[in-house]
Amino acid sequence: MRFSVDSNLLVYAIDVGAGPKHATAKDIMARAALSDCILTVQCLAEFFYVTTRKGKLDAVESASLVDRWRAVFPVHGADGDALAQAIGGVRRHSMSFWDAMLWATARRASCRLLLTEDLHDGQTIDGVTFVNPFAPKNATLLEAALPRP
Repeated sequence: MRFSVDSNLLVYAIDVGAGPKHATAKDIMARAALSDCILTVQCLAEFFYVTTRKGKLDAVESASLVDRWRAVFPVHGADGDALAQAIGGVRRHSMSFWDAMLWATARRASCRLLLTEDLHDGQTIDGVTFVNPFAPKNATLLEAALPRP
């Protein structure tokens, strides 16, 4: 099952100070590399911005991680149709614009799941279900969607 992740998973995966979320995100990203996972340009850009702005990484370290993820995962960018769908998502579903853009790009890449803690867990919009990977109730779904090495 094709899925994508929000930038918060990438940030938690490198943030050793994130407690249990660090271990969970690191495990998910390792397993995602063995799965049908795509990353969006927006997700990688947000990761770079957050990690360099908050001083978690310097620009060279952050760019190096972005490059490594680009080498492992297919990367999809937004286009004009994704923009139109995102605007529709804002209007119809009261999503924030950037969340809607992430959803629309994942949708256009044929993702069925979007792993994020920022949207309504369990909600499905136009075939994309939002899954909070840190919610214990979603452990069974994550086990099925992400193989273990």
